[in-house]
Amino acid sequence: MIKHLWDRIKRPVDPWLLLFIIFLFIVSSVLLYSASNRDLDKVIDKITFMGISLFGMWCIANIQPRVLMHLALPAYIVGVILLLAVEFFGVTSHGATRWLNIGITRIQPSELMRLALPLMLAWYFHHFESTLNWRHFLGGALIIAAPFILILKQPDLGTSLLIASSGFYVLFFAGLSWRFIGLMSGCIAVFAYIVTHWDMCINVLHEYQCRRIATMLNPMEDPLGAGYHIIQGTIAIGSGGWFGKGWLAGTQTHLDFIPERTTDFIFAVYGEEFGLVGNCILLILYLLVIFRGLMISNSANTLFGRLLAGAIAMNFFTYALVNMGMVTGMLPVVGVPLPLISYGGTSMVSILATFGLLMSIQRDRSLMKG
Repeated sequence: MIKHLWDRIKRPVDPWLLLFIIFLFIVSSVLLYSASNRDLDKVIDKITFMGISLFGMWCIANIQPRVLMHLALPAYIVGVILLLAVEFFGVTSHGATRWLNIGITRIQPSELMRLALPLMLAWYFHHFESTLNWRHFLGGALIIAAPFILILKQPDLGTSLLIASSGFYVLFFAGLSWRFIGLMSGCIAVFAYIVTHWDMCINVLHEYQCRRIATMLNPMEDPLGAGYHIIQGTIAIGSGGWFGKGWLAGTQTHLDFIPERTTDFIFAVYGEEFGLVGNCILLILYLLVIFRGLMISNSANTLFGRLLAGAIAMNFFTYALVNMGMVTGMLPVVGVPLPLISYGGTSMVSILATFGLLMSIQRDRSLMKG
């Protein structure tokens, strides 16, 4: 009976992906203990959320991809309706309207779109697989545009761009023409030029968003204000050298120079205590997760599975890249946590939910082979 139960538990789980997740979880727990000044309660909270997230991942992994396809359109429609509700009935905090009050708690509908948008696009292109042409890619762009514009208006530039990138990955894996990619690259280059020049930027973005970009380009302009986060992050990472100062021995960390050191800037803590070698090990773990996701995408039975798995893998890459980029001063500070490493339950639940989708796609392939 125990063997039967164990077989049932492990059946939908991809062992390689689970192994890489566990390694990242170990790194996260060890790092969080130091970043939180040995606050064991935070580590216990992290372990609790990890257990809940793993259970959620397992539940999603048991759902067959054809069921996910049926959920794609309703999930997208609900997500867009909730974003519209934020526009009219949203809760405002710190100058942004991003939440809905549903009585017992507040929800952030943009989090739902992280799953709903790639699901919707994968279903859309799968539906038109035999007749794909440029019109379908235009339709895909419109599907991306709706949540992108609504989230941008909240305002939340960082999340809107990240969600749009997850949609772009689906378009790319579906066979988006290189001419369109070149056109989009040109538009991005023009946009980048505009937002890096203050006089033009304030006509396109909110002033605080322009200030973030200006701070990235020259953090020393306001070293004790807007530039403080970037300066302290780069000092911490640079002071780590090749092998770091050692676990629990980071001076920038434990003298409280690093802001948000358990969440958005936890990579600065890691770089200071474990150095360049430790950073390389973390990068390898991330690359293994991404590579495994792309392998699942490549071997999926359906276009839906290939597109969804590819988008999930590349979206994980994007979140890691954006966090490391903002901590090292290469990108503006946008409040994106380091995937599976930063403290916080919402991020972990959403990431492991997407990994559950990956495992569902992989399990479907295994069943077909069997």
